[in-house]
Order: sequence, then C-alpha cells, then structure tokens
Amino acid sequence: MPPDNNRNETPYAVAKLEEAARTVKQSISEFTSLRKKLDKCKNNKPKAQEAYTDLQQQFGKLQNALDASTLALLEMDLPDVADYAAKLTRAVKEFNLMTPDYGKMCAALGDYLAKLPLSTAKEAKTTNASIIGRLMASVKMGYYPTDMEHLKIIARSVEFPDGVTANLLDPCCGCGLALQSLALGHGCDTYGVELDRHRAEEAVTRLNRVGFGSYFHSRISQETFHLLLLNPPYLSVMTESGNNARSEKRFLIDCYGHLIYGGLIIYVIPFYRLTADICRVLCDNFDDISLWKFMGGEFKKFKQVAVMGLRCKRRDGSKMVQELASLALKPDKLRELSELPEGRYRLPETAVKVNTFKGAQFNVHELAEQLKRSASFSKLFEKNKLDGGYKRPLLPLNLGQVGLVGGSGLINGLVECGTPHIIKGRIVKENAVSREENLNKKGEVASTTVIETRSNKMIFNLLTPQGFISLSDYENNDTDGETGDA
Repeated sequence: MPPDNNRNETPYAVAKLEEAARTVKQSISEFTSLRKKLDKCKNNKPKAQEAYTDLQQQFGKLQNALDASTLALLEMDLPDVADYAAKLTRAVKEFNLMTPDYGKMCAALGDYLAKLPLSTAKEAKTTNASIIGRLMASVKMGYYPTDMEHLKIIARSVEFPDGVTANLLDPCCGCGLALQSLALGHGCDTYGVELDRHRAEEAVTRLNRVGFGSYFHSRISQETFHLLLLNPPYLSVMTESGNNARSEKRFLIDCYGHLIYGGLIIYVIPFYRLTADICRVLCDNFDDISLWKFMGGEFKKFKQVAVMGLRCKRRDGSKMVQELASLALKPDKLRELSELPEGRYRLPETAVKVNTFKGAQFNVHELAEQLKRSASFSKLFEKNKLDGGYKRPLLPLNLGQVGLVGGSGLINGLVECGTPHIIKGRIVKENAVSREENLNKKGEVASTTVIETRSNKMIFNLLTPQGFISLSDYENNDTDGETGDA
C-alpha cells in the first residue's frame, strides 16, 4: 500500500524514541525526590507504602520507555545503541528500589540519552537527518510483497480440512500471488482487497474475489474465514481521533474479527513492530501463538517475522504479553521459518458462507459476482404471470377497443374454436374529400370550400376453410366484406 508522500510528518520510530526519551528524563528528575520522600515517611507505614508504590510505578514507566526505545532504535538500524538500551533495561529491572543512592543509575540514564540520535542532543543533527532520510525512504517504498519461498514453508505448516472449502482472506493482497500460493492445491475460496488499482486488476486473475480500494472502507462478513494472511503496509496512519498510529496495529484490530473461532492468522510484520500494545491484542484473542523470523538475506533486508496463532474467545492475556514482547528484543535468538514444522496448524472443519464482500471502489468483476448471487436481479427479469396465458376482459369490448386490440396485434394468429380461422388485423389511413358551395345574397355560387378528412380504418383479414375474408366495415348488421379463394 503506497503512503501519502505529500504528508510532512516525523517518522513513527523517531516520534516513539522522542517520547521514550521524555519519559527517561522525567524518571531521572523524579527518582531523587521520590526516594527522599520514602525516607521521610519510613516511620509512617501508610505514607511509606504510598511513596514506595509511586516509586514502583515510575520504575515501571521507565522500563516500558526503555523497551519502546530499543525497538525504535532497531527500526532505525542502530543495533549498538539498541543493545546498550537492552542492557540498561536489564539493569533497571534488577535495581533495588531501597538503594540509598540513585546517582549512578541516573548517570547511566543520562549517558544513554546522550547516545540517542535526537535533534536535542549535541552533535546529533547530521546523524538524525540521515536516519530520518533512511526511514522516510523505507516508508515511501510502502509495498513489500512476501517472499514466495517463505510462503511455501508457511503453506506446508497449514493443514487444510477435508471435504470443506476453506475461505482465505488477504486484506492487503497486492497482486494476489501470496494468497494464491497458500491456497494452491487445496480447493479454497480466496478473497483479497487491494488499494492500488493496477495490482488489484492483476489479483483478479489469481483470486476468486477481489475488492478494489481501501480495506477500511470495504464491507466484509465477520467470522467467516478460516485463514487470515495479514502483511500490512509499514507506515503511519491517522486514526479517526486524529492521532498518529502504525497501520500494522490498526489492520490487526480491524481484521482479526473476520476469522472464525479456531481460524488461523498469519501476521507478517517487522520484528521491531511487535510492541506491547500489539502483543496485547494477540494474547487477548489468539491461542497457540508462535513467532518465526524470515531466513537469511530476507530478514536482513526487511526484518520480517511471521506471527501465527488460532483465534479464541476474547480473554485477559495480559500475563502473556511480556513473554511475547520480549522475543522482539532478541531478534538473533528467534527461530527461523525453516524450523516451522509441517502441519503445525490445522484449520477448522466448519463450512461457512461469505455473505458480504464489497470493496470500496466500483469493480466490474466483483459486480458480476454480486449479481450472480442476487435473488432480486433474477426476479427483475422473471416473466410476469400476466405476460402469458389466456386473458378475458371483465366487460365486452366496444368497437373502439376492438380496433385498438386488433391494431396492436394482440389478437393476431390462430383462433381455436368450432370454426377455426386465422385472423390478422391492421390499420390503414383513409382520406375523404368533401366540397361545400358558398352562395351570395343573389343565390349564386360565390366560392367553394374543399374539406379533406384523414381517418384510420380497421381491417381484419380472416383465413377460413371456406376461403379468405376481409372485414373492413361495421355498419348496422352488415358484416360482409370482400371474399376470395383461400
């Protein structure tokens, strides 16, 4: 998904690093006062407990800030500073809050701040500019198709149900190659959504259904898919509240509801985006979560990992968040996809129908699919009962009505009766000319007025066993017409 290049904003990693740095500075300034407060209240147990709780909370904020800054530094491709942050985090976790002197710890935190490539740090303008340039260039690339060799390994780890057509969804399907590769040979129904029209048109040739336009403005049934392949674009998005957020999290929150319970998610993101908030979403909604990093040069280039898990009923997964989030802080120790066992995950044996699937933009191919499934469309062209069968008027037709019905051709054809005959009605134009003499006072003809009248004449031609009959006049009881041989 290509980003909006016209937006001039700070890269997400830089913004998160600056936010973490502010928390570290706040901790340095508050630790001394909080520690002194604890000493002053040591003879008052309730107040001492309150001061100790405040100190614990500030240490918790510091640890979270250091973890966030470590991931931001890894995204900036600053492994040395990220390693320093990780070591500092471990030291803070082991620090005894009752230590009388916080000076050494605060000095270490100050040294760490000096190493950060922030615009407020000394001699950091050049480094900061180069890092921002690299991050913006990476963001502008936007679209990273998943490597096909890695997809083959992932596909082997999925066991598809027998006798059930599995529904597969890719909300960022690109050209459709990734989802096609997963479904190959398993008789699945594949559904994709793609923002870029050219890639979407190519995906139409590979997937069963493709929605054009933004996923966030599409309409797709909930709890109807057996597998969700989610490889979101790596860029910042603006939320409805106006806040800046990463699309990886927004896609995850909006997409996982399409899975049936027991359905499999394959969530492909850079490892440094496995933050605590994303881990919380995963741990609250998925069981049997596993994490696998891409192999060799692919990991060095894009830093991607595949998070896999089976959807479960929503629960409180807060106790599992730290364990999952800590894996991202040690990318070198992550297991590679080559170690992913065959048949590791089995899709549910539940047949589900996708009732709603509509992209945000008009799509001729998808419109055709919707019309095929539309009962209203077939009813529109259904032959009305009044169009067929015999019809009888409620009252006898008068002469004018007989002419209209005959002229329209509704009574043409074979008449089945005691004396069967074939009837054909037609209307012809007739001109009648009359003259009227105008007399003067002496009784002499002064002028003549010519009156021309045009009228329609109804003619019925009948073919009977006795011959051909043409009925062209109805006067009194005289119904005789021209008669000829059949």
